Amino acid sequence: MANVFLVGAGPGDPGMVTLRAKEIIETCDIMIYDYLANVDFLKWCKAECEILYVGKKGGDHTLPQEKINELIIEKARSGKIICRLKGGDPYVFGRGGEEGEELVEAGIDFEVVPGITAGVAAPAYAGIPVTHRDHTTSVCFITGHEDPTKSESGNNWAVYGQSNSTLVFYMGVGNLPMIAKNLMENGRDAETPVALVRWGTRCNQTSFVSTLENVAEEAEKRQWKAPSIIIVGGVCSLHDKLAWFEKKALLGKGVIVTRAREQASGLVNILQGHGACVHEFPTISVEHLDDYNEVETAILQLARYQWVVFTSVNGVKFFWEQLAAIGLDSRIFGGMQIAAIGPATAEELKARGIIPDFVPEKYVAEHVVEGLLERGIQGQDVLIPRARVAREVLPEELKKVGCNVTVLPVYETKLVQASSKEIEDAMDKGAINYVTFTSSSTVENFFELVNPDVFRQYPEIKIASIGPVTTKTLERFGFTPSIEPEDYTIPGLVDALLMDA
Repeated sequence: MANVFLVGAGPGDPGMVTLRAKEIIETCDIMIYDYLANVDFLKWCKAECEILYVGKKGGDHTLPQEKINELIIEKARSGKIICRLKGGDPYVFGRGGEEGEELVEAGIDFEVVPGITAGVAAPAYAGIPVTHRDHTTSVCFITGHEDPTKSESGNNWAVYGQSNSTLVFYMGVGNLPMIAKNLMENGRDAETPVALVRWGTRCNQTSFVSTLENVAEEAEKRQWKAPSIIIVGGVCSLHDKLAWFEKKALLGKGVIVTRAREQASGLVNILQGHGACVHEFPTISVEHLDDYNEVETAILQLARYQWVVFTSVNGVKFFWEQLAAIGLDSRIFGGMQIAAIGPATAEELKARGIIPDFVPEKYVAEHVVEGLLERGIQGQDVLIPRARVAREVLPEELKKVGCNVTVLPVYETKLVQASSKEIEDAMDKGAINYVTFTSSSTVENFFELVNPDVFRQYPEIKIASIGPVTTKTLERFGFTPSIEPEDYTIPGLVDALLMDA
């Protein structure tokens, strides 16, 4: 079997990598990646994976191609699984063919995992179909930056100039005046629409349309830079009509997500779906307890409770994990009532066959108690599986009405000892528009990692709080959030961000 995989990372949008590529990234022993491969994919690598960067940016080579070839062969001979991750498709201006030839000569088996090439994806995200019956029935992919050591150009400008094909140039921004000049001199109409798409499919995508005659001047005015795709042809006239990606409300907006990494994916995915540039900065981690004897005892005595109140998704997950560990399942809840604080917690219970008897309309303790009192909880035995450290309002309020409350820690949250340098650098560059806080612990731990006085230096960054409890914690640090949804949920928080954008 092959132990080297030449993997196409696609154009940059994490959702456009293939399932096969993700499988290789998750299982490889050594990752060798390029400048245009989205670094978010590196999070899928296993902890012990050796990660090597060999990217080339605007002629600045970390390693020349010959050295990259040698590195791949050297690592492959160790017998480990090598993922050679390349932006777009390895065989479309990715030099994957050259690397494949070197591997064959070295007697090393390899596989190719194709990726979506930027020449198709970037125009599509900019509202430009590369073929269209009303404009053209063919497309030509062309390098805009040829090997300088070649004795003569491989570009047939006479054919390009006289053809009605859509022309897609890769790596051509630096040669844009020459490209436009050659096409016009060889027959292309000066009024032919031309589009430039920079960072296609990513949250920082930008694009514009001009004409062959004016595009070089327009690009210079805009200080346009690589990486960009150049599209020439009548299909570019559809840009304004079919554009969809650049209409996303949060496109280009930098949003810090402070949730624990185990919980962040839902919020991250929703924000990215609206075009946001998400900066994950988990301030807490969700951890197992050192000892589960108390939890096991409570489970075995569960029949003594009339109510079980789950206050979080994590509470459900960790409680069920211990149920399974001692050979029990949802049937143990027979005859008792279940409350879920919030729709996400309710869904987590439903996935395990439990339909909650009570889900409050608002997800703060005071409203929860009011709803439980209406359902006759007074004086009953109540179990609350939750984090080791959490607000005491709910158990205290239930005790006031005569409930016998048992608070059962089933997990704990800990401060993530992460460096704040990357986040502070992004704030310095003006790349951050919002910071989101989804609990009091995310606030406390964020300001443990980022000095509040440092954060005050960026008054333009808006703070988004999920609800009043989190807001009170922010106020304790001297900050008033700009955004707080009426619905104290993750979807509510996102809706509030969309309203503000």
